[in-house]
Amino acid sequence: MRRLRVLLSDGSGVTSRQVATALGRAGHEVEAVNPPGPTLMAETRWVNKLHPVPFPGDDPLGWCDAVAEIVRSGRFDVLLATQEQVAVLTVEASRFRSLGVGLAVPEFASLQRVQDKISAVSTLRAAGLPQPPSQVVRSASELLAVEPPVYVKAAVSTASRGVHFADSAAALEALAPKLSFEDGALVQQPVDGRLVMVQSVFDRGRLVAWHAAERVRSDRNGGGTHKLGLCLPEVRDHLVQLGDHLKWHGALSMDAVYTSDGPFYIDINPRIVEPINASLSGVDLVGALLRISLGEHPEVQEDPVPGTATHQLLLAVLSSAAEGRLAIARELWQAITHTGSYRGSVEELLPPRGDLRTVVPLVFVAGKLLYSPGKARKTVSGAVGNYALTAQGWRDLQARYRS
Repeated sequence: MRRLRVLLSDGSGVTSRQVATALGRAGHEVEAVNPPGPTLMAETRWVNKLHPVPFPGDDPLGWCDAVAEIVRSGRFDVLLATQEQVAVLTVEASRFRSLGVGLAVPEFASLQRVQDKISAVSTLRAAGLPQPPSQVVRSASELLAVEPPVYVKAAVSTASRGVHFADSAAALEALAPKLSFEDGALVQQPVDGRLVMVQSVFDRGRLVAWHAAERVRSDRNGGGTHKLGLCLPEVRDHLVQLGDHLKWHGALSMDAVYTSDGPFYIDINPRIVEPINASLSGVDLVGALLRISLGEHPEVQEDPVPGTATHQLLLAVLSSAAEGRLAIARELWQAITHTGSYRGSVEELLPPRGDLRTVVPLVFVAGKLLYSPGKARKTVSGAVGNYALTAQGWRDLQARYRS
């Protein structure tokens, strides 16, 4: 593939950071838009420039106007959606394509069927994919009538911020006043099994690349600090089924619990997610998405090679901070000595190979947390807030589409 100039729709999330690594190593020129605040993109050779934009969550259309101006003046080949902004770009897809930039996003009618968790449950049911027993509640009284234990999920939320586990009637009573039932809430029964991340890329409903990885360890936000690449033919078949049902175009990811009876799908995201484990497993999700963005129709890639172990040390350090300085030091020591959960594992978020500047944010955050471990939660929440689409923002986008 020729050298491309690519603009990423986000500069703060871990997925965007991994996408930048994949693009840079492939020889492409990378820039990113980024709202105010710190970013992982500031210290890497793979990102040439960061463009300041407003926060997209509550004012996605204002964010869209700012990005359109950047695209208009930047002569980019591809605009790659790497976070929740995919919803904005889907609504305004024709506007961006008229500026001459390649963009791979689904039709808005398809996006609506997966963007919020309540719609996603109906879509999984219609497509015939397995999921845990689920129900929608629209008031506190309906929630209190539910038999625990259950997971309670806000209709629109990002990075597990709107997901709550209630293991008793008392927990439900404590949770009910904190929820908004304007869009309803999803209640799901828990199932036992391994938590699996599924990533895929579609060309007008045709599956062209896919990957699955077990979250061997997770941080407090639900992100995978350690992953193990898998090859699950049953998951591939389900992706084919879902992609054809939605006529999906672009990237699509899902979370599943893999049980003795197979996978049960618990979440859908209309975007690419953390692609480096897939890349190391022989699946080029980013390359497939680039080709589709350019209007090409790439060949179907081979199934992933299982067994690739990867980690994100920065997320693991942030998670360990809840247990104090000794836990942080132990995490760092095991990573340096390749022992414990780091034995045979490769860094996927901030890999230093060919990019030594990438150690700067890790050293900075580790030092700050060793001094004050309590800063971890604020650091993680701030990063998610940079790209999360709020419920009001989603309503505004739907109103814009209808108009």
